[in-house]
This record gives sequence, C-alpha cells and structure tokens, in this order.
Amino acid sequence: MSTQHGGARRLDLVLLGATGFTGGLTADYLARHAPPGLRWALAGRNAERLEEVRARLTASDPALGELELIVVDTTDAPALAEMAAATRLVITTVGPYLQHGEPVVAACAAAGTDYVDLTGEPEFVDRMYLEHHARAVASGARLVHACGFDSVPHDLGALFTVGHLPSDVPLTVRGVVRSSAQFSGGTFHSALNAMSRMRESSAVLKERRRLEPRPEGRSSRAVTAKPHRDPDLGYWLLPLPTLDPFVVARSGAALPAYGPDFRYSHYAGTKTLRYAVGGAATVGAMALSAQVGPLRRRLLDRITQGEGPEESRRARSWFTVDFIGQGGGTSVHTRVSGGDPGYDETAKMLSESALSLLFDDNPATAGQVTTAQAMGEHLTGRLQAAGMRFEVVAD
Repeated sequence: MSTQHGGARRLDLVLLGATGFTGGLTADYLARHAPPGLRWALAGRNAERLEEVRARLTASDPALGELELIVVDTTDAPALAEMAAATRLVITTVGPYLQHGEPVVAACAAAGTDYVDLTGEPEFVDRMYLEHHARAVASGARLVHACGFDSVPHDLGALFTVGHLPSDVPLTVRGVVRSSAQFSGGTFHSALNAMSRMRESSAVLKERRRLEPRPEGRSSRAVTAKPHRDPDLGYWLLPLPTLDPFVVARSGAALPAYGPDFRYSHYAGTKTLRYAVGGAATVGAMALSAQVGPLRRRLLDRITQGEGPEESRRARSWFTVDFIGQGGGTSVHTRVSGGDPGYDETAKMLSESALSLLFDDNPATAGQVTTAQAMGEHLTGRLQAAGMRFEVVAD
C-alpha cells in the first residue's frame, strides 16, 4: 500500500471537473468502486452543479451525502495550491489541457501531490515535462498523464505483450486499434486544437528530446510506416498520429524488460481498403481545416464540449487493441479489449489509475511517469478485475 503523505492530509483524492460529462462518469465509478473509508471530494467552478452531482451520488448511496465540495477555478493559482496541499492525489478531467491543465499540474508538482488526467494532447504532455518534471521529482509527486483510452490500453497492452517475449533481445511491437465508439465534443476540440498547433508541438517535442535523459546501453523509439495490409491480422493499417506511441516508447525507455532495442508502431485497423482510404481522407481534411482559423473556429462552434453519447449508445460500443510482438525468434499476438472506450472505460481507467497510485505497492517513482512505469502490472490487474480483458490470442 502506498504511504505517500500517509494520514497527514485531509483527503486522499480530489476529482476536479466532476460536473463535466466524463468527470460525472468518473464520480459515478468512484461512488460504486472506491474502497471503504476513501476520503474524497468533488471539485469544480460551479457550486450549484457540484451540489447536483453530490445529490445524484447520494441517491444511490446516502453515505456520499458527506462528500466534500471544493469550488475552484483552474485560473485561480492560490486556490489550486490550497486544494493540492489538502489531498494525496488529484484527478482532473478539465480540458482541453493546453488551455486549462498547466495550473493544476503546477500546483500538484509543488505540493508533492500525485496527479492523473485523461489527456491525449502530445504538446501538453511535453510542455508539462519541460516545465514541471524536475519540480515533481524534487517534491515526490507522480505526474501520470493519459490515464484514459489515451493511452492505458496501448501502454499496458505493450507491457503485457513484452512480458511474453525474451527480455535480452531487440523487440518490435505493433498495436492496432479498432472501435465502434462515438467520441465527444471535448475529444474533437482537443484533436482539432492539437492539429492547429503542429509546428508548436514539433518544437516542444524537439526540446524535450534534447533535454530528456536516454537510457544507457538501450534504445526505445516509436516508428511509423505507410498504410499497408497487416500480414498477421489481415487488417488494413492506417498510422495514427496520436500520443499513444510516444507513451509506449517512454515506457520502453524506462523499463529494462523492453529489451536493449525496442520499437513500437501504432495503427488504426480496418477490414477493407475503402475504410482505410476514407479514414485517411477524414484525418487529412481535419488537419487541413485546423490550419485555417475561420474554418477551425466554425467547426469548434458547431460541436459542443461537455456532452457525450447516451448510455444506450455507450452500452453498444466496444474497442480492441491487437498487438503483434516479435523478438529472438518468438512471436506473440495479444489483445486488450473492453466496452465504450471514450467514456465508460475511460472513467474506469482513470479511477483505477488513481486508486492504484494511492493503495498499491508500486515502484518508487516521481516526476512525469507513464502508467506502465508507475503502476504496471498492478493497474493491469485492477482493470482485469474490473472487466477489461488482457489476453494472448491463439491464432
């Protein structure tokens, strides 16, 4: 069990953004699955809406009527500092993170408070490393970004795959994601804003690579390839320009189990070439639109943040990530799968990431760390117990 801060702080966990769509689902998950005695609070900028969330939770569990409510805005640095100092860990679902995330990271890094989010924004993650990693190392805070569908199934799936391969030879792993899900306005806003900042993102990544230490005697990199048909899975593969491959490569750099020379590639998989071409065209059109200010603003205005699909739609949604790992003459096919990735499973992954940091006997880490590095098999076990599948596929 983690003993960071012990009982010296008033709270174990604060959920910031509890009044949003994903924040509300995360609150629901914690209400159902938090261990007895968890000292947690709901935080957001609107007191009335926080009261509504607490009332909804209390309807299913009267004991939750005692949940503390913290009214705080992400622009209020003193209030964020006070909140971070009062708790062992902060979950934040307040995005886009490039706009709203840094003050929360800064407060946690300064206070030695663990931090988890569900960002999929590469520029934000790299900026937070440059600005706050060293401070978090000094304070003991663990800053764990991308604890939702970005990038838990990919990061822990790659770790699970590597565990079935030799550890003393060069390894290659490719991940292929498929899903039936409908994604949110918030996800769309984050993606379009990230595409509009490709030049800035590239510059920040370059600066991070210049400053970040590399593992001695080992190499770990994300690699890309052109669209092609996978000889093992039979899918057409479309390279995905997401945060996920960078997270996996950073886990590979941090953990010797990934071998002396690790390479990871990341794709969307489709059954037909027509869907692969259509997907590539859609991504290309979004990227082009993101570069034109008036067109980007028009698209953002038409799709509202803070809303998501109905429960009936989420109940029909699914995801799979297939991994093909190879090394030392050994090949393995593994799969991570679950239900609705963008909401129900993301709330599960985010909550279990926080609970793992709080209560599992994890390796001693600090600073900006990945889920595989910070929690690894403990988080995998939690997610398996909660219904997600990690399996070796018998082809």
